[in-house]
Amino acid sequence: MLFNQYALNDLSLANRIVMPPMTRSRAGDGDVATDMMADYYAQRASAGLIISEGTQISPQGQGYAWTPGMYSEAQIAGWKKVTDAVHRAGGKIFAQLWHVGRVSHAALQPNGAQPVSSSAIQAEGVKVFVDVEGRGPQSGVGAMLQHDMPRALRTDEIPAIVNDYAQAARNAIAAGFDGIELHGANGYLINQFIDSQANLRDDEYGGSLQNRLRFMKEVVAAVSEAIGKERVGIRLAPLTTLMGSRDDTPEATYLAAASVLSEMGIAYIHIAEADWEDAPVMPAAFKEALRIIFHGTLIYSAKYTKARAEEALAKGWADLIGFGRPFIANPDLPYRLQHDLPLNAPVKEQFFGGGKAGYVDYPTVG
Repeated sequence: MLFNQYALNDLSLANRIVMPPMTRSRAGDGDVATDMMADYYAQRASAGLIISEGTQISPQGQGYAWTPGMYSEAQIAGWKKVTDAVHRAGGKIFAQLWHVGRVSHAALQPNGAQPVSSSAIQAEGVKVFVDVEGRGPQSGVGAMLQHDMPRALRTDEIPAIVNDYAQAARNAIAAGFDGIELHGANGYLINQFIDSQANLRDDEYGGSLQNRLRFMKEVVAAVSEAIGKERVGIRLAPLTTLMGSRDDTPEATYLAAASVLSEMGIAYIHIAEADWEDAPVMPAAFKEALRIIFHGTLIYSAKYTKARAEEALAKGWADLIGFGRPFIANPDLPYRLQHDLPLNAPVKEQFFGGGKAGYVDYPTVG
């Protein structure tokens, strides 16, 4: 099933293999996507669907050095080179839009401001990648620093951020993307509103589960109105605790979120399972419940092998499967998987920043 075509609403995908978002920190001046980035994504266009690296919706939304943006004309033009290259190679590509919220540092914020979040809570031990020496992405030289203490967003500030998401979605379509994915996982801003231990608000955006889901719902509604709900997906990490974001009743919380999203009619939910060593396995009962509750496409990503992917498709938990790190070192991953060929090993030291090495120089078969 992994190599069968799939209809994502009116978008025809060549197979059920997804290249999920992976930060590579190689954007150029002005956080603009580069020609090298166009080469990188085009090399991997045999995936049924590519979802771009996290792309900040505003300067305030940035949490790592050298990540691309989606808020300026130059950034739209840079991404247009990427989408054109992917489409020429026969691929489909969505833009992942993020606001990192508290997972940032004053060095990355406009005028050295505090990062913002649902609440003024610092996640101890959560680090961000900062260009402390100002040497630029080609150097690949940065430092991992503890994220700064955030301030809680005022209630009257939230609509402007919702509008930033909507405008970024319009910009993504102008840049030639086939759709957008909201980053609601891994402890970033949407996740900071959802999870009970990250959200201590006492206004309409905090307290009850309905209130904690409000920000997500408003963002989804705004981007759906801007570009059409059939072009909108969201990434969630229901049972993980990444970036210090924890929920007291995660299964109930995220099944409720899935119900809301199903009612809103978006294209897909992209589930990020735990992928670290000795990570807990997501219970089959939870996956089955998600399938019952959410009526759109379900994507799963996390250390999947070909065998695990086929199992997930056969059991009906998933419609599409994301293969993350294997795509870094194997531009032709779908071909290698289909023919049971050995995979190149990625060079971890070249994941973030730098030039072509470890980015566009991995060999393909033949």
